[in-house]
Amino acid sequence: MVAVQDGDTLTVLAGSKQTRVRLDSIDAPEMSQAFGKPSKDSLAELCMSRPAFVREHGKDRNGRTIGRVTCAGVDANAEQVRRGMAWVFDRYVTDYSLYAQQDAARLSRRGLWSVTDPIAPWEWRRMRRSPDLAGAGSGAK
Repeated sequence: MVAVQDGDTLTVLAGSKQTRVRLDSIDAPEMSQAFGKPSKDSLAELCMSRPAFVREHGKDRNGRTIGRVTCAGVDANAEQVRRGMAWVFDRYVTDYSLYAQQDAARLSRRGLWSVTDPIAPWEWRRMRRSPDLAGAGSGAK
């Protein structure tokens, strides 16, 4: 693993080829959003300088590999949700067992769940595109 872009995207090195990987089924806060940096730091702590295994599930519209990432034996996708550093990405979820991790993080008020009414990244992005929607609900599950 060579770089972490944010809480749900990293770059891995396979031989001499670098591949950007978007973690499947989760969505982490944007870097300019509350909990963006802690989410990135969490993924870096899980994966930096550790062997990473990527189970590829295709490509996203930006050409990134979508995948389930295991770093040193830890499922990074599930661990980010368990730590409260990412949401289950309702629109693209393929692993419904992640909802149990999210519910436990919410009940324990871990990470982004420590604040009242956190805003899901997809809602935050939508509000940034449409400022007239800024007063809309959080979309947090």
